[in-house]
Amino acid sequence: MVKLRTLINFIITLVTCIVAIQFSIQSAYANPEHLHGTWQLIHPYSVDNNKADFLDNPLKSIGTEVDGVDLTGGHYLYIASIDIAKYDEYVLDFKNTSTIGKFRHQVFNDKNQLIHTLEGGIENTDSNPYFLRHGRDITLAPGHYTLATELISANFLAIPEPYIDDRAHYQVAIKLGNAITLFGLGIFFGLGIYYATLATSRNRWAEAMYASFILGNFIFNCASLLVFSDILGIHSIYLVSMPVLLSNIAYVLFVMHLLEIKKNIHKRLYWAGVSLIAIMSLFLGLAIGYPNWALELCRYGVALFLSYGLIAAITQTLNKNATAKRYLVAISIFFISGLVAISLSKINSEFTYYIEHIGLVSVAIEVILLALVLSFQFSDLHADKQKALEERDASYKTAYSDALTDLPNRHALTKDIVYLPVHGSLSIVDLDGLKFYNDTYGHVRGDELLMSFANCYQESLGETFKLYRIGGDEFAVLSHDGEVPQVESALDEALTNMKAIGFEFAGASAGSAHSYEVDNIASLMRLSDERMYECKRLRKLEREHTRVASI
Repeated sequence: MVKLRTLINFIITLVTCIVAIQFSIQSAYANPEHLHGTWQLIHPYSVDNNKADFLDNPLKSIGTEVDGVDLTGGHYLYIASIDIAKYDEYVLDFKNTSTIGKFRHQVFNDKNQLIHTLEGGIENTDSNPYFLRHGRDITLAPGHYTLATELISANFLAIPEPYIDDRAHYQVAIKLGNAITLFGLGIFFGLGIYYATLATSRNRWAEAMYASFILGNFIFNCASLLVFSDILGIHSIYLVSMPVLLSNIAYVLFVMHLLEIKKNIHKRLYWAGVSLIAIMSLFLGLAIGYPNWALELCRYGVALFLSYGLIAAITQTLNKNATAKRYLVAISIFFISGLVAISLSKINSEFTYYIEHIGLVSVAIEVILLALVLSFQFSDLHADKQKALEERDASYKTAYSDALTDLPNRHALTKDIVYLPVHGSLSIVDLDGLKFYNDTYGHVRGDELLMSFANCYQESLGETFKLYRIGGDEFAVLSHDGEVPQVESALDEALTNMKAIGFEFAGASAGSAHSYEVDNIASLMRLSDERMYECKRLRKLEREHTRVASI
């Protein structure tokens, strides 16, 4: 959570710096002039709208006067007066939005003579003089002029209001908006690849759906902010809407998979998500049949998925879902900024950036925060993996180790002996004296005998041999090189050391066999065991002879 707060503070600082830069730009240069004119509706959108022609003489046109453009598209005319005080180079552009299918500016002098005609728009194939902007250069002498601007578009994201600015100020003022565009699209491109790679490598739907969401917004912003038309020569107004409708569906699926909303556990959230997907699929079908309504349907879809994401995050947070707690921060910020972006139709006194820029920044912040949420999720997964590995190691040690001596046990011997080479050997060792020490001094002393023998024998054997405790007082030694003499010599050394530390009654019998002497592992163990008991019998006879001789 400390990292999350740090990132939020960084974003707030960045926004503050952007606002400060903007005010610096506005104070250093003269402000653009907002034109006060009237709107006329020539005709509303129709399926043949893109084939509509501009008016022969807009000043003689009699349309229906309206307050502004309808966001569901159509053919509109804007008439405004321009008073120029000095001879200079100027730029005509639009504020609020760059989502305009086609436009044409016509400038008339005070005698109503046409002196300039300037065309553009997303669907216009002419070269754009200003990168990512609809600005058009015009040189005017002092005087009174009339501007007639025609707009023909299938839909509008906001109301495109014409304005005029001196060229020097315009060239500086547009830099911030362009920087926002490139910065935001860079985030989409980089993190889109990141999420797509995660989806491929981890085979997870959450990352796949979020990569699809980013892709839809990337295409939308590239189309609406003129990246496609300026760089790739793609001039389709429909790329401004259709990808967003698909990305809205992807976001709902993303939330359901990220927050692990299950049909049998979270019934209300699950069926709410399924219902939203059905509604948004209907929106997509309607947009294909009625493309002029596509952007309005996008707005409704965005409001729906933002609400679903916020409700799901709150609900799952209350259900103690760790991912939901972190996601709640991201969706809360996204919810507020997203609602602001889809509710605006104009931005008063702002010429530097568009409403598209607000939406771009809103999604970019959410994408960055989600990257942090997933990084925390990866951290949790890594911690869970480490814990699982530690538990596995502990279980393995319990299963294959002797609790008292910490030596490998009979199960470990059974597993390791499979890899014994043909010239390798197995030695079975039976420790003497355990019953004596248990009966005389108690089981604690008997345990000390076993632990001391394990330590002394392993030390004498060194790293070349592996010692096992396979029973109460039985041990085994594996030698991959079949070095039986060294095994027996180490045993004698270990017993000598045992006597030196107080276990003077300790003794041992050993029996060894090589792999090449038998046909299978069971026979190898049986042969070693038989030889150990033969050694034990001979040692007992030797002790009897010694006792009789002494008498």
